[in-house]
Amino acid sequence: MAIFITEASKVIVQGMTGSEGQKHTTRMLASGTNIVGGVNPRKAGTSVSFPQGDSHVEVPVFGSVADAVAQTGADVSVIFVPPAFTKAAVIEAIDAQVPLVVIITEGVPVADTAEFFAYAQAKGVRLIGPNCPGLISPGLSNVGIIPANISGAGKIGLVSKSGTLTYQMMYELRDFGFSTAIGIGGDPIIGTTHIDALEAFEADPETAAIVMIGEIGGDAEERAAAYIAEHVTKPVVGYVAGFTAPEGKTMGHAGAIVSGSSGTAQAKKEALEAAGVKVGKTPSETAALMREILSA
Repeated sequence: MAIFITEASKVIVQGMTGSEGQKHTTRMLASGTNIVGGVNPRKAGTSVSFPQGDSHVEVPVFGSVADAVAQTGADVSVIFVPPAFTKAAVIEAIDAQVPLVVIITEGVPVADTAEFFAYAQAKGVRLIGPNCPGLISPGLSNVGIIPANISGAGKIGLVSKSGTLTYQMMYELRDFGFSTAIGIGGDPIIGTTHIDALEAFEADPETAAIVMIGEIGGDAEERAAAYIAEHVTKPVVGYVAGFTAPEGKTMGHAGAIVSGSSGTAQAKKEALEAAGVKVGKTPSETAALMREILSA
């Protein structure tokens, strides 16, 4: 079982013919993702050949997302286009009624994200990202840039603002495995939130426990803590990146900025612990807390 994607998901890649798109399409195909097409108006009607083992896979290129959906039945789009073109790409996918749009691009202007996020909500489309590594249900589907060989399938659900911490947590708990790991991104405005993922993991019968990784800035983790206290019955362990971050300085992610006591790692840790979440001081300690729960 998995959340948001399964082995039946039909994925198109907006920006597949670019260098990043080609590199990660090769990786996604190798990990079993059902990629049914790419989108490039200038290369419609052609195909791209991707090496897979001793052979190659030919993936058709369509002139628009609407054409790709009409001809393939695609229900997921993953976007690898430069920031200046991301808003148009997302809106095109929403207009084509793709139910799930995963936006890998970083550096998307916040005003653009606000616009296409509001549009997606109005149209009932789920966005993941921007500035995220995507999501993986090991052995079923991998949409984005998460390495597929660091962990197998299992019963842990993982939701994280950080790409690299997603990879570390998957590796540290690889002997238990994951139902789905989802990197939601660290921008000030993102499509899918911690709460959205927590709700889906709570409803997924194959997810036994949840790891939640947050970071300084904003109040997403505090809101997630309140949600956990009210709605989540499964064990949750957490980690908040940024305990040593200086106040008032943006750290890495555009959303990771602390103002006074608001948004600090300590405040988030306390809110999560008050909701019954065990919070580690380091990623490795967080993994150890999950290991204790699953080994009990």
